[in-house]
Formats: sequence, structure tokens, C-alpha cells
Amino acid sequence: MNHSTYDPFKYNFERLEDVADRISEVLQCPITIEDVNHRLLAYSTHDDCTDPARISTIIGRRVPEKVINSLWKDGAIPQLLKTDEPLRVQHIDEVGLGNRVAISIWKNNEVLGFIWALEIQKQLSDADLLLLKKAAQAVKNKLLNLQVRKTKKEERNQEFFWKLLTGHITSDQEIAEGLQQLSLNFPSPFVVVIFKFNHEVKADTEKQLNYLLQTTQQVQVVMATVDFDEFIVLLSPKSDQPLRDIKLFASSTIHQLNERFMLHEVQASIGGIIQSPQHIEKSYKEALAVLSIKKRFPVETKELYSFSELGIYQYLDLLYDKRKTDGLLNYSLTQLKQYDAHHHTNLVETLEVFLDSDSNVLLAAKALNVHVNTLSYRLKRIAQIAELDMKNPNQKMSIYLDLKLDRMTL
Repeated sequence: MNHSTYDPFKYNFERLEDVADRISEVLQCPITIEDVNHRLLAYSTHDDCTDPARISTIIGRRVPEKVINSLWKDGAIPQLLKTDEPLRVQHIDEVGLGNRVAISIWKNNEVLGFIWALEIQKQLSDADLLLLKKAAQAVKNKLLNLQVRKTKKEERNQEFFWKLLTGHITSDQEIAEGLQQLSLNFPSPFVVVIFKFNHEVKADTEKQLNYLLQTTQQVQVVMATVDFDEFIVLLSPKSDQPLRDIKLFASSTIHQLNERFMLHEVQASIGGIIQSPQHIEKSYKEALAVLSIKKRFPVETKELYSFSELGIYQYLDLLYDKRKTDGLLNYSLTQLKQYDAHHHTNLVETLEVFLDSDSNVLLAAKALNVHVNTLSYRLKRIAQIAELDMKNPNQKMSIYLDLKLDRMTL
């Protein structure tokens, strides 16, 4: 038989499942077909052998996240995203993955999906690998049809999402009709999360982000869209500790963007957790507020992601407007600023760092890079000059707020 011309997949298969069965029949091994985000599209039936990873994929209709992570660490997925040649993947016992041969399905310079052939009862020969390449061509035609339908649906979803984000849809009836038309179900609770980049989110970056969203099992992703340098996601937590779930998802996504795709300096912001689609606009505005505050106060808010964690920073804009309107000044802060100006000292900075450190002398001294005794002396001078009782929580909170409000004028 001339293996270079023989093509057992040239027939017109109606269903992708039929293609998977045909590949399995020809190669004599179990077959799974996935999209580029590792969602299960089809698998061969009547297999006498398999492995735990394949069973979990079939049950969950997608590859388990732990398996995907292992394949990234192993280098298999990065390699599949570079070549259209078959790749032999060695077993990874920790995640129940047996020996496999994988091949990516390409259209021009874009990967559409993957075929995985299990090597449990036999090892594929060179002739089998050539047939697997032909199988990838047969699968490509089916995936192109799926991709067209998927793109149109995503466009409708994004349009509906923007109407919710901007408050153009607010009534229960309008929202219900939109969900029905798009065959969507909003789990409760949910939240808006924004990933902000230092550059425009272009097509390649959007694909990488969607890949992470489709493969995560930490949260349920409902909708996503792009606004220049921001990637906006509506998602639902899965446990009874929603804020923890969302923060883990955000930090994990930033880590993977950095590690897998070399995308650095990405910020995440989390809006308020809500129960109704009517409040999506509110959650979105809160996520935007987090980004605004983090830009103004990058050091103080470095570890803060969510609106609920902002504390006093939630109210600074309101307080600032009131201070500006009323023309009120904090007497103690004014005294310290005048003293610093006349004596070329930095008592205002010392006080702010001390209060940022929760009045912990050791932490503040370390942050200021001074001896504890030096800081203790400065604090005494601050108390004298500002006529400030450093043991009075009301006075400390008042001047702390004014320190932050003063920074907003810079």
C-alpha cells in the first residue's frame, strides 16, 4: 500500500463523532478531538482501553485543568502550538495521563484544535503518524464550520454584555428576553472582573485570555469582552467563599499570562459581588473604581484587588469633593507641612508611613530605613508640632484620611 496517497478519511462524514470513530478504526487506538481551548468535541466509542485523564475529559466534556497545567509544564502544549507535526507525549502518572500522540489542527497560522491518540495497547508507527496528519485535515473542515457558528454567537453575546455593562438594559423583562435569545443562564452570585494591560488588547492576546478562561475550573465564566487595554469578564464563583475564589482566579490568571505568554504588568480589579443581572453595571463601575484608586495609590493598594477591600479608598472621591467645596483644612497636617517646609524635614512622610504600617514602629522604621529610636523621636516631635494625640484613634483616622486626600491634589 502506498501510504503517501492512501487516505481513509477522504469520505464526507456528517458528524465529528463519525470522524473520531473512523480515525480510531484506522489507527486501532482511542481518539479524542478537542477545540483549541481543550473543550471535548468528539471521542471514539467502544474503546476497550483508556486512562483516567480521558475518562475525566469525557465526563466533564473538557480536559481537567490539572492535566492542562501538566502538559504546559511538560512542554507538550507549547510545542503543539508551534507545529503541525504529530507529537509523542509521555505518560504523566500524577494526573492519570497515559502515553499519547497528539497533533494540532491548523488553518493558516491559527490552531483550531487537537487530536489525541492513546498509545495504550500499541505504539503508532511512522505510517500511522502519516495517517494521523491526514486525519487532521479531515477534522479541519468540520472545525471550520464550528468556528463560524461560534464567532457569530460570541458577537451576539458581547453586544448583550455591553448593554448590561453600560446600563442600556435594566428591566427584568429585557434581561430575561436577552438571556433566552442567547440561550444563556446567569448563575448567582456573579461579579465583573477587569484585567488591565499596559497596551491594547489585540487579537492574539484576546485568544490567550480566552484560552485561560475556557480552561479554568476555579470559577464559571459567563461572558467576556475587550475595551482597548481592558479585558472585562463576568464570572460566577463556585464555592461558599466567593471572594476567595475570585481572588485566586485573578491572581492565577495574571501568573499564567506572565509564565505562559510573557504578558507582564497586568492588573486585576474586582467589582462588587452581585445577585441580579440588573446590578452588572454597578459591579463594572466598582471594578473601574478599583483601577482608578490603584493608579492614584499604587504602593498602598498593591495587594488590593476587590472593591470590598478598598476600605477608606472607596470614599476618597466623595470626601475630596466635600473638602474642596467647604475649603476645610486639617490643622494638624497644616502644622506639619509648614514645619517641613521651614526646616527641610519629612515629618509628613514619616507620619503617613507610620499610619500605613498600622502604627507598628518596627514595620514603619524598616519602611523608612531608619533606626527604631530615630522613628520614636520623630513621632514625639510630630505629636508636639501637630498637637496630635497619637493614641486617639479618631485623631489618627482623621489625619490619615487627610493625608490621602492631600495626595489626590498632586
